Amino acid sequence: MSDDQTAILDRYGVIGYPVAQSRSPFIHRLFADQTDQAMTYELIEAPEDKLDTIVRHFQRNGGRGLNVTVPHKTAITRLVDELSEEASIAGAVNTLELKSDRIVGHNTDGLGLVRDLTHHWQYDVGGKRILLLGAGGAAQGIVAPLLELEPEQLVIANRSIGKADALANHFGTLGAVRAIRFSDIRESDDPYDLIINATSIGLTDEKMPFPHIAITPRHSDCYDLGYGLSETPFMRWAATHDAARIRSGWGMLIEQAAESFRIWRGVTPDTKDVIKRLPIN
Repeated sequence: MSDDQTAILDRYGVIGYPVAQSRSPFIHRLFADQTDQAMTYELIEAPEDKLDTIVRHFQRNGGRGLNVTVPHKTAITRLVDELSEEASIAGAVNTLELKSDRIVGHNTDGLGLVRDLTHHWQYDVGGKRILLLGAGGAAQGIVAPLLELEPEQLVIANRSIGKADALANHFGTLGAVRAIRFSDIRESDDPYDLIINATSIGLTDEKMPFPHIAITPRHSDCYDLGYGLSETPFMRWAATHDAARIRSGWGMLIEQAAESFRIWRGVTPDTKDVIKRLPIN
């Protein structure tokens, strides 16, 4: 492709810090090929103090949309001119729609998780006890969609109680939700059916900050919002402690990306075709 051809293509990308590990460019390239869309998709690394400048420079230079990854999902809300209903409820943004005169923030994380859990993993959340590990931007986007599936209880655990409490209070009207510290996780007569890791564990070599007694052997299913070409540290931890089933966030990544793609291009790609090409567990 010549430089002249590249210049006329609509530009999209993913912004974060770090961002080199993202597989989003590969996924959106498959979506574009599948749906015959003329576009590019790039990696954009941005420290928080330069986030505003980099986003607006991208917008002025042909940028039509951005996915937002760690650690910017909450901070990016201060840049947008308008929030979708999902992003407003979540208080976090993972997708930017860049128009000529304004920036619209969306959140497709919750929809992506629910589609992967229910359609691809065949998991019924209704009536289950769920433990959500972490209370940052990744967690914010999935709490409301999970509560809409009517679990028996959603427990949000975090290293410090402040963020977890804030989330529990924010979403408390939607269902049974409460907050605890990692250190407060105890063995219980009522085991957790599903444990979801929404921390940044896996991006670092940090030791797991939560106790293994969260897992009831051969009963608790474990889902990592993170993903990799091999097992994530959380997945290895879950396997070591005999979790019933274990899944990485590849399916969620693809499904949330498909919804971003629909927002940007007005067409929904076939996710099953893309999932076949990636190491889904």
